[in-house]
Amino acid sequence: TDAEVSTRKKTFAEVQAERLDQAERTVLIKCPSRLNEKKLLQYLSSHGNVKSHFFFENRGISALIEFSEKSSIASLQDAVGIPSASEHHVVPFKSRLFTFTLKNPVSQHLEETPLHLSPQSHIPVKNLIEKLCLADSISSQMYILLDEYQLTEENIRLRFLACSLVRDFARAYFPDSTVKPFGSSVNTFGKLGSDVDMFLDFRDTGKHATKMKKGPFEMEYQMKRLPSERLATQRILSVIGDCLDNFGPGCANVQKILNARCPLVKFSHQPTGFQCDLSVSNSIAIRSSELLYIYGCLDSRVRALVFTIRCWARVHGLTNSAPGTWITNFSLTMMVMFFLQRRSPPIIPTLDQLKELAGEKDKHIIGGYDCSFVSDLRKIKPTKNTETLDVLLSEFFEYFGNFDFRKNSINLRKGKEVNKPESSPLYIWNPFEQDLNISKNVNQPQLEKFIAMARESAWILQKEDNTQQMINKEPWGLAALLIPFGKNNSSKMKNRMKGIGSETIRSLLDSLKLNSASSQQKAVGK
Repeated sequence: TDAEVSTRKKTFAEVQAERLDQAERTVLIKCPSRLNEKKLLQYLSSHGNVKSHFFFENRGISALIEFSEKSSIASLQDAVGIPSASEHHVVPFKSRLFTFTLKNPVSQHLEETPLHLSPQSHIPVKNLIEKLCLADSISSQMYILLDEYQLTEENIRLRFLACSLVRDFARAYFPDSTVKPFGSSVNTFGKLGSDVDMFLDFRDTGKHATKMKKGPFEMEYQMKRLPSERLATQRILSVIGDCLDNFGPGCANVQKILNARCPLVKFSHQPTGFQCDLSVSNSIAIRSSELLYIYGCLDSRVRALVFTIRCWARVHGLTNSAPGTWITNFSLTMMVMFFLQRRSPPIIPTLDQLKELAGEKDKHIIGGYDCSFVSDLRKIKPTKNTETLDVLLSEFFEYFGNFDFRKNSINLRKGKEVNKPESSPLYIWNPFEQDLNISKNVNQPQLEKFIAMARESAWILQKEDNTQQMINKEPWGLAALLIPFGKNNSSKMKNRMKGIGSETIRSLLDSLKLNSASSQQKAVGK
């Protein structure tokens, strides 16, 4: 659609700024189960024009309301009461979270009409498989999967609102600060139900630095000085974490993890239903989010392939939400990007090519690393590659099923297989911090399991007779790949694992049997 295209061409920074602004004009209202939508909107309109709204289910019904003007919120807040403290004492923090109740519900529910509720989670894998069986090609199966799993407009708004509500706390201490989402919430690869990664940003303070340059004198703030940036980060997060814990309406299970490599506060934000991770500004993580945003916007096949591979990996227990020796979703995404750079002609450009297109404004040097790349999508030439997703899916499994992981590493800057700089089983260069391997956590058995699954999947796609399976109403194409393989064909697996070190085969087959049961559960749960 034209609307889709016009939103697609915006730069990452423009989209972020628009969404943050929208979130500042937004409130969240807990509603009674029997609700007259018209009455609620009428009441709210007395405080200003309601630009958009939607309802969703989250321990009852909630409404997200976007006003046209920020001043409408202040007007609404003036009219809102404080809960009566009969059995509970309240912390008198006035946020943008409200509860709407009807004084005499009986007389009012007669005129109610059923509400349209926006789903905030994706369907279970078994329901997805049923849907996929009705498609007419693997390509359309992949777009169905994408459509079921990707973030909706409403879910994205809720994510930005969660950040905006945390920002209201941060501003009590740091009036210039902002709280922005990064990672999957903004890089176009987010899945419904995924956590919200957010960071506190004080970089607006940098704008003031240039103001005093002219004239014969200088003036600056007296600020507390600490021996390291890390200590400042830990102290700031510790205080904001305590604030959320003690005063934040609906902030539960607040955990401060301040000794991690990247200190963070984890909490559950009940009003929006998200698990959140709050850290302090991490410029390189933002650049990674923007790089993926660009790749995701360049060609619709990119996102369809990434979502498919990640769902496939999840079903087969190759990825896991708990940290460990598994391949991460980020590593998998980078493997897909690399594969798309290696096609002939390439479907997406290498990072070096994007760097060559960078203008003056796109220059970013962060901690000595060059993180420059073009931000204007219009400057990137569209690909001439016309391969279908059917071909690309099969070729992806073929490519990595036969990749020389012992010798080669994956380098997205060059878009080339490069000799491994050290002996990690899987070596994927961090696109920006060039001396880091983003898949350092992956061990040999996990990598070999990935290779075995890729080979098995390539084999299923090449061997199967789709028309026959369609007639027999059997799962075919992508649907056949989303059913754990360990169930009935571990003997077939043994044949296709020739050339994989025998010491891990036994543990691999055992883990397959264990996984097939549990991973179907996990895949459904995630």
